[in-house]
This record gives sequence, structure tokens and C-alpha cells, in this order.
Amino acid sequence: MVTAKTRQKILQTFLDLLSAHPYEDVSLPLIAEAAKVKLSDMRSAYASKLALVEAFAEKIDTSVLDERDESMEDQPPRDRLFDVLMTRIDALSQHKEAVRSLHRAARNDPALALDFNRVEVRSQKWMLIAAGIDVSGVKAAVVAQCLAVSFARVVDVWLDEADEGMPRTMARLDRELDKGSTLMKRLGSLESVARGVRSFFRKASEGRGRRGRRDGDAGEDADVSGEAPAGA
Repeated sequence: MVTAKTRQKILQTFLDLLSAHPYEDVSLPLIAEAAKVKLSDMRSAYASKLALVEAFAEKIDTSVLDERDESMEDQPPRDRLFDVLMTRIDALSQHKEAVRSLHRAARNDPALALDFNRVEVRSQKWMLIAAGIDVSGVKAAVVAQCLAVSFARVVDVWLDEADEGMPRTMARLDRELDKGSTLMKRLGSLESVARGVRSFFRKASEGRGRRGRRDGDAGEDADVSGEAPAGA
């Protein structure tokens, strides 16, 4: 049984190696050797490098959720989301070179980029929850996907910014959230249209059902009235 301490040790070793090596060069045996754990423990803790990336994302998610500023609750949704995503940047800053390695790997490998995107979308759903933005169903999936793409653009700027005040990063996040606000309005309009279409077809279906019942009742009356002559 692999302990939580061993899992943490393996994950930290993975991040340390990523800070010094390209993602593709960081193999599971290398991680096990550097972490001084058996390969069997490595297998039990993390069956793949993607599992380690998922664990890293979960670690950052947890940090952001724990640091959520409850005093922001009375602020507009956009401001709350800005605060949450900047908190995410702060959490990532401890692992900036590891993040750089992951971003380079994603740019060079489209299949890997899709895997990373799935992980990031899941994280962004939690960022929306942290910001108190309530979306569900198909809309939630669309918003989380768009937010994942937008945040990746913000991270690209952050990775190249030396200023600790992060003015360029915050400016890019502002622009991306402006785009997101426009998207949310469009989705709201589309959702209204979709509700109208669903309502139309539901009423039409109910109307057909009522007509069918009336036709059926009329048919039964005709049969009853026709039985008397037949039996006469």
C-alpha cells in the first residue's frame, strides 16, 4: 500500500524533473529512481505520466479552493472569476518551470494537448464553482472549454513575464474575460432560443396527443353505433 507521503514525494519529484527536463524525457523509471521508490510503488501510485499531470492539476485546484476569498461573494461574477484565476496563477508560480515544460510538450504533440485539455477543462469547472458561477449541462461544458483555452493564453503570457506584479498577465486575463462575458451573453441568447424551440415541440407533441385521443374516442363511438344494425 503506497502512503500519501510517498505519493506526494513522487509528485514533487516529477515536478522537479519537469523543471529541468522536457516532458518527453521524464520517464516513469527516471521518476522512480529520483524519488528513490520501487517501480512497483510507482505503478501503484501513478500508472502513467498523465496521472501525474492530473494529480498536479488537482493539487493546484485544491490550493485555489482553499484560498478562495469569501469577501468577494458580493462582487460581480467577472470580478470573482478574475480573482480566482489570479489565485490559480499564484499557485502555479511555485512550479513555473514545470508548467513551461508541460506547455511546450502540448505545443509539440497534438494528442498530448488533447489529454492536457481534458484535465484543464475539469479544473476550470472547479474554478467556475470557486467563483460562484452556476452553469450546468451543455452550457457548463462549453464555458469550461472556452475558459480552459482562455486561461492557456493567459499562462503563455505569464510564462514570459518577469515582472512580479504581472501587469501583462492581468491585462491579458482582463481581455480574455471580456471575451468570455460576450460568449456568456450569446450562450444566454442561444439558451433562450433553445428553450423556445423545446417549448414549441413539446406543445406540438401534446396537441398531437390530444387530437389522437379525440380521434380514438370518435372511432370507438362509431363502432358501438354500428353494432346495433349488425345484431338486428
